[in-house]
Amino acid sequence: MERAQEEGIPKENILIDCLAMAVSADPNAGIACLKAIGRVTEELGVGTTLGASNVSFGMPNRSIINKAFLSMAIMVGLTSAIVDPTKEEVVRTILASDFLMSRDPYGARYLKNYRQQPKYS
Repeated sequence: MERAQEEGIPKENILIDCLAMAVSADPNAGIACLKAIGRVTEELGVGTTLGASNVSFGMPNRSIINKAFLSMAIMVGLTSAIVDPTKEEVVRTILASDFLMSRDPYGARYLKNYRQQPKYS
């Protein structure tokens, strides 16, 4: 942070990667990452990012774990996730989480995404 400030980089242009690690290798990795996101958000006041799918490495049905973790990370302050934006369920998870965390007042972005979905009879 000090170096970024010395170089004149504004806080809003800084993202810190809190390094999500595989929970299959370290059962406390998910909790540690969530705590790190919370601390960076509260203490440094800068944005956070992470590779959301790292936590599920080595586990079956990874997408379920990834979406659960992504929601938790958003809850503690995650501002940017390294995810596959072509996976609609990931986009919907982010939109729903933002709505629940008051980052999308009245669900405007969530509803816009819903309205753009193909309708099946």
